Amino acid sequence: MQFKDLDLDPRLQRNVRAMHFTEPTPIQFATIPHILAGRDVLGSAETGTGKTAAYMLPILQHLASTAGGRDPRVLVLVPTRELALQVAEHTKEMGYGMAVRTVTVYGGVGYAPQDDALRKGVDVVIATPGRLLDQVERRHVRFDALQVLVLDEADRMLDIGFLPDIRRIVRLLPTDRQTLLFSATLQSISDLAREVTRDAVRVQVEETVTPTAITQVVYNVPEHLKMQALTLLLSDASMESVLIFARTKHRSDRVVRDLERAGIKAAVIHGNRSQSQRVSALEAFREGRSRVLVATDIAARGIDVVGISHVVNYDVPTQPEDYVHRIGRTGRATAVGTAYTLASHEDTRMLYRIEDVLGEKLEHRDVEGLDYSTPAVKMPTADEIRRYVEANRGRAARADAPAQQTRRPARRRRPNSERARA
Repeated sequence: MQFKDLDLDPRLQRNVRAMHFTEPTPIQFATIPHILAGRDVLGSAETGTGKTAAYMLPILQHLASTAGGRDPRVLVLVPTRELALQVAEHTKEMGYGMAVRTVTVYGGVGYAPQDDALRKGVDVVIATPGRLLDQVERRHVRFDALQVLVLDEADRMLDIGFLPDIRRIVRLLPTDRQTLLFSATLQSISDLAREVTRDAVRVQVEETVTPTAITQVVYNVPEHLKMQALTLLLSDASMESVLIFARTKHRSDRVVRDLERAGIKAAVIHGNRSQSQRVSALEAFREGRSRVLVATDIAARGIDVVGISHVVNYDVPTQPEDYVHRIGRTGRATAVGTAYTLASHEDTRMLYRIEDVLGEKLEHRDVEGLDYSTPAVKMPTADEIRRYVEANRGRAARADAPAQQTRRPARRRRPNSERARA
C-alpha cells in the first residue's frame, strides 16, 4: 500500500508527497485505517518509525471534514518540550494549507505568547502535562469540544512521574472521545490504557530491536579514563555529527566543559536549561555549528535531527530499552549509523541485559591509543573531608596553646633615676 491508496484529503496527499512520503511505515500502515474508523488505538512504536504521521494524518483528515470553534478539538500530550515542538512542526507540514490552528503549551518560557494563542482559538493543542494544567487553572483552555486525545511517548511520561497530572487532565475531558496511546512498549502502560481507552485496537508492529544498519561497539574503559577515550574517538574525522548521552544533568555539563577544553565544539540539552538555550543548542547541532550534542535521556526524547553519524553512550543506560532508543537516533530510515558505548567493569551486568534484549552479542574493543595504565586520582568524599577537618581542628588548637603559654610579656625598662635609687 502507498499513501495515495489511502482515502486522504487531497491537501494531505499533496503535503505527504512534498515531504517525500511514499509508502507508509509499518506503524502507519497498521494504525491509520483504525484511527480513520474512529477506534481507540494502543500503538507500540520505536523512535524514528513515523508514529507522529501515524496518528496526525488521520486526525487532520477528521479536522478537515468538521468545523471548529474556539476550544481545542485535539489534545496531544508529550513528555518534553522538544517533542512538543517536533510534533507541532510535523503537524504544520502535514496540514499545510488546511488552516488548522496548532498551539504548543510547555514550561520554561513565558505565559504571554501561549495565552494569546489560546485566546484566539485553536484546533490542536500539543502540550506537556504540567504547563497544560497551569493553563487550565488560569482558565485559558477548556475541553468541552475535545474529540481526540493522544498520549505520545506514554511510557516516558510515566517514567518522569506525570501519571497524576495525566489522570487530572483525563478527568477534565469528555468521555465520548477517541483516545490514542503510543509507547515503545505496551506492557509498561497497560494500567493506564485500561483507565483511559475503550475497546482499543492493540497494534504492536515493532519489537525492541535495533536497525541492522547500525554498527554497535562497546569500548572497555575505566570510569576515570572515559573523557580521554571520548576525545580519542572524536579525533576520527568521520564522526561528523555526534549525539552523546550522559546519565545526569551535571555529568552532561561536565562532559561539554571537558570537550570544549579539548577544542571540540559541543552543545548541551537537559532539564535545567531554559527553552531558548535548548532551542539554540539544537539549532547549532542541526546546522553543524556544534559537532557534538550532549543530552540526558529525557531531554533527548524530542531530538529529531537528520544525519547523526554517531551516537555515544558516555554512560551505559539503566534500562535496556533506553539503549535501543538512544542508538536509534542514528541510522534513521535505514541510513547507516554507528553507536559506541563506553563501559567500565561495573557496567557488565547491564550489558548482559542489553544483549538479551537485542538477541545478539555486542563487539568489545579497547580504545586505540588510550594509556590504560594511567592511575585513577582518588578524590576525597565529602564525609572524608568532614572527618579530616574535625580531626585536625583540635590538633591545630593544641599546637597553638604552648606558644601562647610560653609567650612572656616584655620586661619594662626602668628609668635611670629608679635604677640609681635601687
